[in-house]
Amino acid sequence: QVQLVESGGGLVQVGGSLRLSCAASGSIFSINRMEWYRQAPGKQRELVAAVTGGGRTNYAIFVKGRFIISKSNAKNTVYLQMNSLQPEDTAVYYCRAVDANYDNWGQGTQVTVSS
Repeated sequence: QVQLVESGGGLVQVGGSLRLSCAASGSIFSINRMEWYRQAPGKQRELVAAVTGGGRTNYAIFVKGRFIISKSNAKNTVYLQMNSLQPEDTAVYYCRAVDANYDNWGQGTQVTVSS
């Protein structure tokens, strides 16, 4: 199964931007969906954004217009560009690869937005 490693998390001021990366150990071209989830302390893990193998994207309502998911098949990497960050965006962000044969999660990367 594909191995996923997230990076790019850190501390950012309110209104700032951050770009998360999810590097895969193998090709992501044929993977049905690549997704970003997040989980804040005391809250359920929630879907943030997704991109299909064909390039279609989906976004949670609470981030639509601020976040952009993209991928590079050549680099086997999925990105999450986060703009206009707010304190409620503070969470651990996870990358997920979903296909008929597997459902893999990365280890997660912490994003903290200071007010």
